[in-house]
Amino acid sequence: MKRRDLEKKLTDFGWWLKRHGGRHDYWTNGSDEEAVPRHNEINENLARKILRAAEPRRK
Repeated sequence: MKRRDLEKKLTDFGWWLKRHGGRHDYWTNGSDEEAVPRHNEINENLARKILRAAEPRRK
């Protein structure tokens, strides 16, 4: 998955870029934080894991 596609989905979930790290960008929704590697192409399994953790909780 392309990093820009993953970042677009994160913003759709209400997340925003918190800070840049050494090799990762850190995204937050205010309470949780996820590290997104700064590669152009992100492994599909890793992208799925990040999106699963970032997906809004349903009641």
